[in-house]
Amino acid sequence: MIRWLGHVLQGVAIGAANVIPGVSGGTMALLFGIYERLIELLGSLFKAGLDLIRLDLDSFRTRMQGVSWGFFLALSLGVLIAPLAGAKLIPEWLDAYPEASRSLFFGLILGSLPIPWLRISERSVVNALWMLGAAALAFFLVGLPPREVLDPSLLAYFLAAAVAICAMILPGVSGAFLLLILGMYRPLFEAIDARDMAVIGVFGLGAGLGLGSFALLLRWLLDRYHNATMAVLVGLMAGSLRSLWPWLADDRALQLPASGDGVATVVLWGVLGFAVSAGMTLWEINSRR
Repeated sequence: MIRWLGHVLQGVAIGAANVIPGVSGGTMALLFGIYERLIELLGSLFKAGLDLIRLDLDSFRTRMQGVSWGFFLALSLGVLIAPLAGAKLIPEWLDAYPEASRSLFFGLILGSLPIPWLRISERSVVNALWMLGAAALAFFLVGLPPREVLDPSLLAYFLAAAVAICAMILPGVSGAFLLLILGMYRPLFEAIDARDMAVIGVFGLGAGLGLGSFALLLRWLLDRYHNATMAVLVGLMAGSLRSLWPWLADDRALQLPASGDGVATVVLWGVLGFAVSAGMTLWEINSRR
C-alpha cells in the first residue's frame, strides 16, 4: 500500500509538472528513477491497443498480462488528479507569482540534471555533441513567444494534444509550454475548468495516440542508442532552463532583475527547489549502489 501511494504521489508530481509551462513530466519521472519503466509501460500498452484493433486477441492478452497494473493505475490516478485539481489554481498562482514560481522550478530542474547524466555509461565526444545540440535546440524553442488561439476547433485540440504530449514525456521539453506556443494553453484549461467533455475527450484521444506512438520511438532509441539518448535528454533539460529564468520579458527575452524586484525572495525559492531535487538526486544515486 505504501509503495502504491508513493506511485500516486509520483503521478501527481508528473501531472502537475505537465501543466506548468517550462516544466516537463518527463523530468519528474527521471527524478523519481521511473523514466525507463514508464516508457516501457506506455509502449507496451500502445502495442496492446494496436493488437486489439487488428483483432489479434492472443497477442493482446499476452501483452496485457505483462503490464504492471498496480504501477500503471497508481501513476495514472496521480497524473489525472493534478491537472483536474489545479486547472484553476496553477495558472492563477503562476500569474500572481511568476518570478518566484519560475525560480522554484529552475532550481528543481537544475538539481536533477545529474540523474540522466549518470545513466550515460560512455561519456564520449559524440555524446557530448548530442548533448550540446539538444541544449541549443531547447534554448531556441523555449525562447519563442507565446500566442493564443481564440475559439479553437476540436481538430485544433486533437492536433495540439498529439504534439504537446510528446514533449510531456521528454525531460526538459515542456508540453504546457508547447501549448502556449501553439496558443492552446489557456483555452484548454478554460475547457477543463468548465468540464467541457467534448474538448476533454478529443484532447484525450489526441494525447493517447501521440503518447503511445512517441513512447514506442523512445523505447526503441533507449534500447539501441541508450547513451546518446540520455545525452540528448540532459541537453534538453539544460537548454530548457532558459524558460524558467525568473526575470523574463513579455516576448520571453532574458532580463536582469530591477531594483525592488524582491531578488532575495526569488533566489530563496530557487535554492529551495534546488535543495529538494538535489536531495532526491542523492537518494536516487545511493539507491542504485
